[in-house]
Amino acid sequence: MVLYFTSNVVSPPALIYMGKDKFENEDLIKHGFEQDVWFHVDKLSSAHVYLRLSADQTWDNIPSALLDDLAQLVKANSIEGNKKNNLTIIYTPWANLNKNGSMDVGQVSFKNNKQVKRVYAAERINEVVNRLNKTKVEKFPDLAQEKADHDRKMRQQQRQREQEQKEQDFRQVQALKQKASDRGYGSIFDSEEMKGSSNYRNMDYDGDVDAFEEDFM
Repeated sequence: MVLYFTSNVVSPPALIYMGKDKFENEDLIKHGFEQDVWFHVDKLSSAHVYLRLSADQTWDNIPSALLDDLAQLVKANSIEGNKKNNLTIIYTPWANLNKNGSMDVGQVSFKNNKQVKRVYAAERINEVVNRLNKTKVEKFPDLAQEKADHDRKMRQQQRQREQEQKEQDFRQVQALKQKASDRGYGSIFDSEEMKGSSNYRNMDYDGDVDAFEEDFM
């Protein structure tokens, strides 16, 4: 079972989730998304809490109000940490989690310690914890299937972006060719503005415009 929470301190609301126990944490570690961020009490046992970033967010620019919500939720789901003040919560991208067969159930390390940040919970704020708990939903998702579907969607979007870039490059070639023709240069196409185009540095243009155009057909 996975527990889902919603934080409304940002717009659109943020999706937060965690496993019910350390065994479910193993599945979450295995089937996370690239845009997930992992949160945990530093040096104490706690729930593994994840934030699923929105499209315009990166893990290092999470709004402070949302970080405070996450810190409170992690603290509240640590038996020892919930009793302590001035608690340190660590967080890192899901992709930075390291798991191998020698580790205990639910245990992780980091691939790169420089990609670990900290947020602090001075004390438990019941108002925040209660607000988040009111949004709690229990589900039994097929995490492996969700991961496969997500990865497939990401690949499709990447192919679409590449196709759009290819079409944009083609239009630029056509425009430059027409510009050269209008100036009376005809097939003389090795201009300084062509040389300076970043698209040509990224694409193997050898001066043969017609051959270059064939790549788009």
